[in-house]
Amino acid sequence: MFHKEGHKIIFITLVIVVGSFFLIDEFVVNEWLRKGLMLAILAFFILILQFFRNPKRNTHSNEKQALSPVDGKVVVIEEVEENEVFKDKRIQVSVFMSPINVHVTRYPISGNVTFSKYHPGKFLVAWHPKASEENERTTVVVENEHFGKVLYRQIAGALAKRIVNYAKVDTRIEQGTDSGFIKFGSRVDLFLPLDADIKVELNQKVRGGESIIAEMK
Repeated sequence: MFHKEGHKIIFITLVIVVGSFFLIDEFVVNEWLRKGLMLAILAFFILILQFFRNPKRNTHSNEKQALSPVDGKVVVIEEVEENEVFKDKRIQVSVFMSPINVHVTRYPISGNVTFSKYHPGKFLVAWHPKASEENERTTVVVENEHFGKVLYRQIAGALAKRIVNYAKVDTRIEQGTDSGFIKFGSRVDLFLPLDADIKVELNQKVRGGESIIAEMK
C-alpha cells in the first residue's frame, strides 16, 4: 500500500524507468553495461516505492498514552522552553527519520486540534539543533482531557522539500490516524507536559502509531 502523496511521483518515475529501459536496450551495445544500468534504474524505482509505502498499523487507542507520530530513532529527550505556542517548559522527544523509514505522520493522541500552522524556512540537516526553529516546518497542537495540550512539529531535513499537513483547527481527530507526510528525510518533535512519564530511551527505534512515547500517571 502506497501513500496518496506518492502516487504522482511513482507514476512519473515508472514512465521514466520504462522509457530508460527502452533506450538502454536500443542504444547500449555492451551487455554488462546494459544490465548494470537497468539494475541501477530498477533499484532507484524500488527505493521510491519503499519511501512512499504506507503500512497498516495496529494502533491500540489509549487517551492516557502518547504514541510516536512517525517511524525512526529517538534522538532527543530533554526539558526545553517551547516558545511558539506554550511559552513554557515542556519535555521534548524528537524522532529522526532516515530516507528508508516510513514518512507518514500520525496523530500521537486523540482529541481536538487547537493549533495548526505552516512555517517556511531553511533546509538544515534534520538533527541540527536549530532545525526545530529555522527549517521549513509545521506546528500542530492536539488537546484532550488527560494530556491537556500536546504539540508535535514536522520538520523538513536537508533533502525534504515538502511537508504535507492535514490537521485543521477545530476538528476531532483519532490517535494513530494519518496527519500528514514529509518527503525525503526529516524529523518530528513532540512536546509533552512535564509530568508525563516518558517510556522511550535515546537511540531507541520506534514505530508510528504503535510505540508508546509517554503516559500520564
